[in-house]
Amino acid sequence: MFNFSIKKRLENKDGNEFLGRAAEYETPHGTIKTPAFVTVGTKAAVKGVTVEMMKDMGAQVFLANTYHLHIAPGEEVVKAAGGLHKFSNWDGPMMTDSGGFQAFSLGAAFGTNVSKIATKDSGYVQEKKNQVTNSMAKVTEDGVEFRSYKDGSKIFFTPEKSMQIQQALGADMYFAFDECTSPQATEAYQREAMERTHRWAKRSLDEHKRLEKKKVGLINKITKNVRPPQALFGVVQGGQHLHLRKESAATLGAMDFDGYGIGGAFTKEDMKTAIATACAELPELKPRHMLGIGEPIDFFLGIENGMDLFDCVAPTRMARHGSVHTKSGKMNVKNAQYRTDFTPIEDDCLCYACTNYTKAYICHLLREKEMLGATLASVHNLYFVTKLVDDIRQSILDEKFFEFKEEFITKYYGDKYSF
Repeated sequence: MFNFSIKKRLENKDGNEFLGRAAEYETPHGTIKTPAFVTVGTKAAVKGVTVEMMKDMGAQVFLANTYHLHIAPGEEVVKAAGGLHKFSNWDGPMMTDSGGFQAFSLGAAFGTNVSKIATKDSGYVQEKKNQVTNSMAKVTEDGVEFRSYKDGSKIFFTPEKSMQIQQALGADMYFAFDECTSPQATEAYQREAMERTHRWAKRSLDEHKRLEKKKVGLINKITKNVRPPQALFGVVQGGQHLHLRKESAATLGAMDFDGYGIGGAFTKEDMKTAIATACAELPELKPRHMLGIGEPIDFFLGIENGMDLFDCVAPTRMARHGSVHTKSGKMNVKNAQYRTDFTPIEDDCLCYACTNYTKAYICHLLREKEMLGATLASVHNLYFVTKLVDDIRQSILDEKFFEFKEEFITKYYGDKYSF
């Protein structure tokens, strides 16, 4: 029930072939036209946005977080409801991550301003310290010991446990358990974490296959249907070190995964080559997912170098603070200058927010902390990034990718980037 087929390969004016492609990925809950942006609903809900709104904005795929859903409501509750699709009322393709990112966000990054993306001259520091003393996650060879963000109770995720939780949640595609590292980690630690991720990948794959074999023929008590198969994606690590990325992609590419994620830490300057290095080693006829990436230029760089799917919380997170995407760059609609601006966020935008409301109204809602303000800004941002990736796909089909890339990036970023 899973099939990935390439419809058009990316070529430049000289006929040189790149790793980019427009494709279709068939899943038990529908076909994804890739490249595609995956909408993130951490706790099985996009903050302030209904699934009906998601469909209206063109969302194809929905991703939820294993760590958070394990804490509340618990995978057994979701399973009893008929799985994530029934529980959330989303009938399209769904994904869950493994909890591996929380090894970073609740571990090395906890209580700091460190992001998985760094620059060489800002926040990128080679440090021997890979665990902070007040962290809520501790990595061991067997798995990761978390502390619940709700009550501080201990939770231990092994690769097997993560697979069991994700099988119970019932998403179409899910990820092997991995260790997402900090960009501040030393090369020695990046290698250590990568090799551990490879061992966890093997354990994840073995458990996934065991669970898939076990559930054959099982009838879902809610839907009365046979439970459909689920696909497992391995996660490439190696940080900003190209030789590690190459090794990780080759190692995981030789395993029998259904698809692959590119995870872990990057420097902004090295992201393009890190992606290309990994994708060149991965099986061509399997989908590739860029974990946690949502900046417009990164879509172009990722797609050009072989990525098919992207997910990120950035569109809704920035919306809650009043920041919105426009073709001319980001704009903070909370700023005082928009209090009497009775035009939409973007004149030619067809999202629900722009076709029905003005900057003045959204500015008022956000400044007064009305929930609707964050919802409207989120709807606009999600529509913007979803449509952008869809437009990139169409530009590949129309053989106009490089022209579209230059036009968009020049208008959005000005002279920040050169071609």
